[in-house]
Amino acid sequence: MIRSLHAAMVAAALLLLPALPAAAQSDPVARGRYLVEAIGGCGNCHTPKGPQGDLPGMSLAGGFVFDEPPFRAVASNITPDPETGIGRWTDAQLARAIREGIRPDGSLIGPPMPFELYRGISDSDVAAMVAYLRTVAPVRNAVARSEYRIPLPPAYGPPVTNVPNPPADDQLARGAYLAGPLGHCTECHTPMLEDGRRDWSRRGAGGQQFPGPWGVSVARNITPDRRNGIGAWTDAQIGRAITHGVAADGRQMFPPMGYGYYARMTPGDLADLIAYLRSLPALP
Repeated sequence: MIRSLHAAMVAAALLLLPALPAAAQSDPVARGRYLVEAIGGCGNCHTPKGPQGDLPGMSLAGGFVFDEPPFRAVASNITPDPETGIGRWTDAQLARAIREGIRPDGSLIGPPMPFELYRGISDSDVAAMVAYLRTVAPVRNAVARSEYRIPLPPAYGPPVTNVPNPPADDQLARGAYLAGPLGHCTECHTPMLEDGRRDWSRRGAGGQQFPGPWGVSVARNITPDRRNGIGAWTDAQIGRAITHGVAADGRQMFPPMGYGYYARMTPGDLADLIAYLRSLPALP
């Protein structure tokens, strides 16, 4: 969760999708829509933004710049435009790009795409995301190439196959899946090392800075530490922060906290996520 004030973002952030019906679990496009437009918050990075939030008519069209010491990364156009987006990619190529960070030409996608986490997206969920991305409006928007001041690895790991969904009867496993592979909460809220990787020994401890049209925001500590984290917050306060961007003390949070997307989460997923955050080691 990100601290600071930006009142203009609040109204736009609360445009909700309908609640995900149970039937959507058997509908890949509906499931994909929920993953991309709610818990995954793909547009939080892949939709270009101005001072007032998302640019109209540019959903998922890329171009947002992440200027960090290790890199100057430009978010890709992930609409089905055949010239500037993913319109010519096969389903398998798109799934591989999402989970393994490898483009159809074999080149590697660099940070801040959280591939350490995305490698854990289940087979059925990555297929649903691909199915939904095929349905979004194509936007012709050529974006600049990313520049890296750190060496990228030859790969992020072996090919990803046979990833199951978390057990339906394990709330903490479901919450970990939401906070990690799907929602990547622990990516933004975990400090970054000099080489661009995350310091997982400080999972959820916050501190990373995010410059943007809103100024500079700082990822807060989302561990149960009572002084510096969310240990003294009630479940309702944590839920309000996630879905409405309002901290326990009433302060409005700044982007890139994607509360406009998280407001679309089902109550069950939100409860699982909160339970998982409660289970993290408390870090100062």
